[in-house]
Amino acid sequence: MKSVVQYKMKIGNIQLDNNTVLAPLAGITNLPLRLLAKEAGCGLVCSEMISANGLVYGSGKTLQMLASTAEEKPLSVQIFGSRPDLMAEAAAMVADSGADILDINFGCSVRKVLKTGSGSALMKDAAVARDVMVAVRKAVRIPLTIKIRSGWTPTGEQALDIARLAQDCGVDAVAIHPRTATQAFRGCADWSLIARVRDHVNIPVIGNGDIETPAGALKMMAETGCDAVMVGRAAMANPWIFSQIVALQQGREFPSPTLEKRFAIMLRYLQASVRHIGEAHACRMMRSRLGWFVKGLPHSSRFRESIKRVETESETADLIRSYHKILKAEVDPLPSVR
Repeated sequence: MKSVVQYKMKIGNIQLDNNTVLAPLAGITNLPLRLLAKEAGCGLVCSEMISANGLVYGSGKTLQMLASTAEEKPLSVQIFGSRPDLMAEAAAMVADSGADILDINFGCSVRKVLKTGSGSALMKDAAVARDVMVAVRKAVRIPLTIKIRSGWTPTGEQALDIARLAQDCGVDAVAIHPRTATQAFRGCADWSLIARVRDHVNIPVIGNGDIETPAGALKMMAETGCDAVMVGRAAMANPWIFSQIVALQQGREFPSPTLEKRFAIMLRYLQASVRHIGEAHACRMMRSRLGWFVKGLPHSSRFRESIKRVETESETADLIRSYHKILKAEVDPLPSVR
């Protein structure tokens, strides 16, 4: 593949090390996972979406979602809501918590979010969308971004309108996942719409959707001209995709993680999750999430079955180490997982 010079992206006054972004994923991109992505070379990590109402009304569970550490910076925090006054107040709380960038969710199409007029519902009402963006822009000095979908029809016209409106309201960048609100994650992302948005505004555009490999990320940039790529579901199974994308941009061979590194990261993810949300909750999460990191490895189905009922950190760690020992004893080479 032709060598591509690494591009160091800037959002507002925030300089990123590279132009890769971890997508905000509800229930997934908490602090422990963001730290893994950052360690794996991600230029910008994003929180899961956080309720503006929950922040303003002091929900303990919601406030905990603002937890951060210096190691993950720069950090983008995404909020959702539809009332300009509450969104502005929540935005100020996010800025005061130390976030580097604030993002507004215009893309979630889950019913309980839509019925409040939030997420993708904002793309139906330009007046409300404008009021929200203006209020938030006045409330914070940190860079402001939005994440949108195609809209509610395949034409993509709503995406173009909202992107231009965002630019006019002082938004610093827009991320687009080119599927309609009714598609959810079905069908294929229409990358041509990313190119149309890129041609429609002067602020940075971040492309998202159907990036499954490092080569796919470069293909999106080449086809659409987007300034950065945002990776979501693929990063769950392969957080190393970010450093692999950067290596490919620089014309280098992109690295696959060693077996030792893969299992060390699994243990750190477990330990960080226990510290962040407590042993019982973390172990319940690990029952499904540790399976992400062993996709494609020998006996992975047996390992996934073994962790389905883990209850303690020590039990989970022992199963991780036992599986590692089994694989180390196997005949090399192990299959490459990318």
